[in-house]
Amino acid sequence: MALSTLHNLFVDQLKDLYNAENQLLKALPKMAKAAAAQELKDAFEEHLEVTRGHVERLETIFGELEISGKGKKCQAMEGLVAEGSEVLAEKGDPSVKDAALIAAAQRVEHYEMAGYGCVRTFATLLGYEDAANLLQQTLDEEGEADQKLTELAETVINVEAEKAEGEEEEEEEEEEETPQRAAARKKMSSNNGRSNSRK
Repeated sequence: MALSTLHNLFVDQLKDLYNAENQLLKALPKMAKAAAAQELKDAFEEHLEVTRGHVERLETIFGELEISGKGKKCQAMEGLVAEGSEVLAEKGDPSVKDAALIAAAQRVEHYEMAGYGCVRTFATLLGYEDAANLLQQTLDEEGEADQKLTELAETVINVEAEKAEGEEEEEEEEEEETPQRAAARKKMSSNNGRSNSRK
């Protein structure tokens, strides 16, 4: 589609978002399954249901415009989902992985918020009031999801991840001290042997 009019750009961006949301419908169940914290699992599962609503709203707009929503692939979402998949494949502390999952999810939310903000503005300028209202609803929900993830990260997930880092450092310190302790024990044992032999 040639981007010769604002209407054409509006449709192009709607199709991009439609594909992005459908990619997300496939990714969210995997993220929910990978999350260790129940609160994070619940957040991903809740957003999955909300995302289904976003897809339905876009389909309503396409119906009003009498066009198909198919035909475009969202390269940006593909990249964001691929980054999220890398987190799923990583080994490590569960709470740290949860923090990484939130980081990946918030990248997605911010991308979608930018996209929906643009198409909402286009719809308003083009006089598509119903579409603008539907897009604003989705934009609000994306913002709410981002805020929930932020609160979850700041109050639970990142706190747990930081504790895991402290525990790992303690373990490393213990490992570093082990040879020293072994040498000290050997020296003390040797001294005790000399003392006993003198008696």
